[in-house]
Amino acid sequence: MVGLNVWKGIAVQDGLAPHCRRVMRAVLEGRVVTLLGAGANLCGRPPGTAWEHGRYLPSGAELAHHLAARFDYPDADLQDLVRISEYAYVMTGSGPLYDQLHEVFDADYAIGPLHRFLAALPGRLAAGGRRRTCPLIVTTNYDDALERAFSEAGEPFDVVSYMADGEHRGRFVHRAPGTDAVVVERPNEYRALRPDERAVILKMHGAVDRTDPDAPWDSYVITEDHYIEYLARTDLANLVPVTLAAKLRRSHFLFLGYSMRDWNLRVILHRIWGEQKLKYKSWAVQLRPSELDREFWELRGVDVLDIPLDNYVAELDAMLDELLAEPAER
Repeated sequence: MVGLNVWKGIAVQDGLAPHCRRVMRAVLEGRVVTLLGAGANLCGRPPGTAWEHGRYLPSGAELAHHLAARFDYPDADLQDLVRISEYAYVMTGSGPLYDQLHEVFDADYAIGPLHRFLAALPGRLAAGGRRRTCPLIVTTNYDDALERAFSEAGEPFDVVSYMADGEHRGRFVHRAPGTDAVVVERPNEYRALRPDERAVILKMHGAVDRTDPDAPWDSYVITEDHYIEYLARTDLANLVPVTLAAKLRRSHFLFLGYSMRDWNLRVILHRIWGEQKLKYKSWAVQLRPSELDREFWELRGVDVLDIPLDNYVAELDAMLDELLAEPAER
């Protein structure tokens, strides 16, 4: 069994199996929303391997270093992605920043084990004689590795992506399988999404658009101004399509690949948890969290697990096999 350190809610001596059983049972019930941060893209990358365009996706720090070099960022802190992006935005305009981000993410990067695990879930549940539960996955990443994982698994999915700039600024865009993108004009009336019938990938901070050479739906919440404007839109019901907002309010959250340094994590929590009427236990997987990270999670009632994400995904995968081998409850 993989070693485990936790600070709240899970005894060290219990090991990881009881936790994974609780999480996967909630998954089988359709009550877990997985939230993927930049660290999730490192899952499956060999240790010590640097980011390489078209091969491995960049971490937040690697993207920050890349943009700092491209836009001659003058300060010493080369890991502050938000500040560096703001500098590029102010000094050169949104166009050069978007061009550079599109160049970074317009590639068929390796699909990691976490992406494949999530994409395979509906099919594995159905093959095991269980109710075909479809995941709602929230991501603050801009790449399309998750979408390609679902396509390779033969699983239909919807993509709902936020527009940070341009004509449809401040709205989400919905792309259903085999259809053109539709701007969600009235989120609290929009019912074209059925998360209980088909997987949904909710890209809270936008995404690269690789479907059109002109990239009309390119969108990146990445600068200080973007985050300030995003935080100002505090009413989830008036931003996210109604069926997704309902599921977010009544689900456990599993945070993978986030740290306190990530602005996007704090924005996500502010937006989602502020509107939950009932409380559902949440979990965060973070390797070697700092004291600040531990306090941050504890204050929000989140169990934090200090374990490599690759190991955690492998443990969840094994637990799913174990649960599927048990007689289905009637």
